Amino acid sequence: MTVKLHFFVAFLTFSTYYLTEVYSLVEFTNVQCESVDKDYTLFPYCYLKSVNRSYKYVSVKAKLLQLPVAKAKVRLALYKRLNGYKPFLYDMTIDACRFLKYPKSNPVALYFYNCFKEYSNLNHTCPFEHDIVLDKMSYHSINNKLTKVLPFPEGNYMFEMHWMAYDINRAITKFYFSLS
Repeated sequence: MTVKLHFFVAFLTFSTYYLTEVYSLVEFTNVQCESVDKDYTLFPYCYLKSVNRSYKYVSVKAKLLQLPVAKAKVRLALYKRLNGYKPFLYDMTIDACRFLKYPKSNPVALYFYNCFKEYSNLNHTCPFEHDIVLDKMSYHSINNKLTKVLPFPEGNYMFEMHWMAYDINRAITKFYFSLS
């Protein structure tokens, strides 16, 4: 009788620990780039490439036409799809130059920056004297950062960024992904 009880307790402990843990998967579904001011920013490429069923990556290149950029802001917004995309959790504007100089000044922006920084050339403070490139960012790299550090409910999301230089909206990038 005690052996059966020990096996039951062991099974219950095992199933509670391993079967109730939530594993989420991030998968890119689309990316869109729009140049609001074509005299200031152009996008030579902005695409989602599917190599096979399990590997997709995003690549974006923003060509800045009026260099250097000494004053930049970024509006970050996260939307969830519920009869259209509705605001969800984050909508903030940050001073990009100040943030890159003092990254710990905004923990939420730092979280999203850490998802992108290893694939982009945004690794220094202002002024920007070159194009901005996000090269082959796969969802595998942000899976751990987005699902284990900050758990989100399942669904379809859009991460939208408005890029502003000298307080004028210059470009909009939208990253669509699903969380399952």
